[in-house]
Amino acid sequence: MAATTSERPKGAKLNLYGGWRAAWPFLLPSFLGFLFFFLIPSVRGIYLSFTDWNLIANDGDWVGMENYDRMVDDPLFWNAVKVTAYYVTLNIVTQTILAIMIAVAMDRLTKSSVVRSVIMLPYLIPNVVVALIFVWLLNSNLGIIADLFSFFGIDSNYFAGPDAVIPTIAGINTWRHMGYTALLIFAGLQTIPKSLYEAAALDGASELQMMRNITVPLLRPVLALVLVITVIGSFQVFDTVQVATGGFGGRPGGPGDSSRVIYVYIYELAFGRNELGRSSAIAVALLVFLMFVTFFQLKILRANESDLA
Repeated sequence: MAATTSERPKGAKLNLYGGWRAAWPFLLPSFLGFLFFFLIPSVRGIYLSFTDWNLIANDGDWVGMENYDRMVDDPLFWNAVKVTAYYVTLNIVTQTILAIMIAVAMDRLTKSSVVRSVIMLPYLIPNVVVALIFVWLLNSNLGIIADLFSFFGIDSNYFAGPDAVIPTIAGINTWRHMGYTALLIFAGLQTIPKSLYEAAALDGASELQMMRNITVPLLRPVLALVLVITVIGSFQVFDTVQVATGGFGGRPGGPGDSSRVIYVYIYELAFGRNELGRSSAIAVALLVFLMFVTFFQLKILRANESDLA
């Protein structure tokens, strides 16, 4: 056993670097991935946001804050912000509520690994594949789900109707991600002592009362993590919108501008209009916004504290 501080011979130096030498081989792959796939592209993106970079010429001039000024005055940008905020609200509310219900049901009824595997299956399917599947399922001429809804008198242009497209996309992504979110919450539920539920049941508390007074308060750190993940992921939605609204001859972001979320607009500016500087400015603004949102979420929800302590 290593000598403690009190047992160490007088004058002996504590080696603080031996642990780091052992840790570096394990940290290096992650550090290199962070460096080459996040830090360097982020710094370059910030630089490009101050230029009028041309992708074809692979060159551009320094324009300062011009791209940010154009962003503030751009009505299409603010429309994309509005559409994205609408999508984020729908996605977070439905996904979080359904995930909590699924997690509580698993905790109370079954802890089977088979059930958990089935719940995780949608999350294992790539976003593009999920979007393609639902384009077919919800097609008014070919889709099984569309036919089923029509049988019950529910008819809608799911991807072609301006009022239905964002709720439809939010429903698709909720279906894909709620299993993963439920498992995160399920893991948090395992930390709550069962004696609290037993005492509440003896006092005559209903399931809803136990959910409100025991489960949700004690899950605060886990719910903070879940909200941060879902908020960031929701603001970054792209592939589902791009594939679903562009299917069967549609235009990504359509009809009109009703599903043009921020990432779709960034993509259009960069690769459709060859305005990489403007698209980089919007991406940088979104990065800064999400950093502030994450900070306030963690601060308000007191994610570093637990009522179980």
